[in-house]
Amino acid sequence: MTTITPVLMAGGSGTRLWPVSRKSFPKQFAALVGDETLFQASARRLSGEGFADPVVMTNSDFRFIVAEQLEQAGIQAGRIVIEPAGRNTAPAILAAALMVAETDAQGMVLVAPSDHVIPDAAAFAAAVAEGTGPAAEGRIVTFGITPDRPETGYGYLELAGAGAGPQPLARFVEKPDADRAARMLEAGNFLWNAGIFLFRADVMIQAFRDHAPHYLDPVQASLSGAQTDLGFLRLAKQPWLEVEDQSIDYAVMEKADNLTVVRFSGRWSDLGGWDAVWREALDRTPSAEGVVCDDNSTAIDCHDVLLRSDSDDLKVVGIGLRDVMVVATSDAVLVADRGRAQEVRKAVTALKQTRAKQAESFPRDHRPWGWFETLALADRFQVKRIVVKPGAALSLQSHVHRSEHWIVVSGTARVTVDDSVTLVTENQSIYVPLGAVHRMENPGKVPMVLIEVQTGSYLGEDDIIRYEDVYSRSSAD
Repeated sequence: MTTITPVLMAGGSGTRLWPVSRKSFPKQFAALVGDETLFQASARRLSGEGFADPVVMTNSDFRFIVAEQLEQAGIQAGRIVIEPAGRNTAPAILAAALMVAETDAQGMVLVAPSDHVIPDAAAFAAAVAEGTGPAAEGRIVTFGITPDRPETGYGYLELAGAGAGPQPLARFVEKPDADRAARMLEAGNFLWNAGIFLFRADVMIQAFRDHAPHYLDPVQASLSGAQTDLGFLRLAKQPWLEVEDQSIDYAVMEKADNLTVVRFSGRWSDLGGWDAVWREALDRTPSAEGVVCDDNSTAIDCHDVLLRSDSDDLKVVGIGLRDVMVVATSDAVLVADRGRAQEVRKAVTALKQTRAKQAESFPRDHRPWGWFETLALADRFQVKRIVVKPGAALSLQSHVHRSEHWIVVSGTARVTVDDSVTLVTENQSIYVPLGAVHRMENPGKVPMVLIEVQTGSYLGEDDIIRYEDVYSRSSAD
């Protein structure tokens, strides 16, 4: 049996699903539909018999989130590769092909985004199996989705052949307007471009030699200079920065003449907007009125609406609404016409112009040791809730501009303040003076929760001098 190495692309930061998806915690790591995150569901779909352990291409900000979510899903990563900077999909896919080729030049590689919804994993596995024959013969296989509507938000693949089975690709088609999308739907030989590719490693490397040779040297140099960092593979920065920022479609696929398309007729969505989340939810739980609500939302006399609140403390109620989307988090609320879902990114742009932190950051900040969220912030003081995972430890650090007071509300903390090490248990507190070298650890087997009160002239996260860190972070990381 042919073993396929899955490569999950998990470095993007989409804006069309704001406020749930933001730069600091994008949509692939959120549970938008179902109980698992999109990333976990994608990794599970590409695991098991016939698949090697997955390679994940991500960035430094998300490396611990990737590792934690794979561990929660019970999936062993083959490699978690850290890209030094975002350079789109072309160099990432070439790097993955070169890595696989190190041990098997003709190794089979399946590249997939980590933020797609494909509920029928068995049907998708059958489509992959259908593509292994052409891929083994030296074809680059791309997967096209049978369209069920004249969608203007996707690119298309035009088939050169007809009938069942893998077909040659005639051409890529950019996102069309509504009229053209309707004509392509009626024609029957156009599929949505899912951005999923199956190929032999040596075939993809040769495709770069033929069509984008300027990628080869810097990507190979970045891979050759890569260093292992806490189990992650960190690509060398300087050569990577020389790589052109380009998608695989533009760099290679649109120039190659050995492309084959496998049709997938099951349910699929890239969740490219809240309208897509609405449609996916209705597919799972049909509603005659077209109403989608979560447990924190209530619809009264509404039709074709999405009402969602990710905060248990914020209830959303809609009355008499039509074709409206309301999405709330603890610090932001989106209200939009459902037909203008693709314009949500404009909200992010507008918030950036006003320097609103909600544009890119959440109140809850995920760290390798756990997470924290700000409960109150004002001039010269800040109150946080901090949760530290069992066995985890914050870095040994000091602050130039603030002192801290820690109150343990659940579990036990081992606290270092200069030369003193103290166990602080529930309902106990400890003071960390300005400039003191300190560390917090959770020696227990359950999460440790504490309240931190900061006071000082500057309370930014960059006021950290790190002396030791088990996660190898810099002061700015």
